[in-house]
Amino acid sequence: QRAISLAADVYTFSKTFPMDERYGLTQQIRRSAVSVPSNIAEGRGRGSTRDYRHFLHQARGSLYEIDTHIALAERLGYCSASDAARIQVAIVEAVKPLQGLIASLIDRSATPPATRHPLSPDAMYA
Repeated sequence: QRAISLAADVYTFSKTFPMDERYGLTQQIRRSAVSVPSNIAEGRGRGSTRDYRHFLHQARGSLYEIDTHIALAERLGYCSASDAARIQVAIVEAVKPLQGLIASLIDRSATPPATRHPLSPDAMYA
């Protein structure tokens, strides 16, 4: 939900960019914003923890791209410092749970499989 809200906020935020940026920074920041929830959804739908983690990393990378685009937009005078800060706060709020989810999936994949008791019938005939 945070990722979709952030994407909607970025669309609204970038409406104030100059028309000559329509195919430049405006398009790039919007593409990055849409990429976040899209990568989360695609990763979830893949069915493997490894793929899910990969797409979550892609989503996190897109969040950092948005942050860079915001900083550039502010420096170019396309937005106010307060508008940029508002989006940057939303980015931080989206990164935190995403990072937690990535960490939980790494922990889960690092857990060794349960070992069989050495005297179990399965172990005896393995």
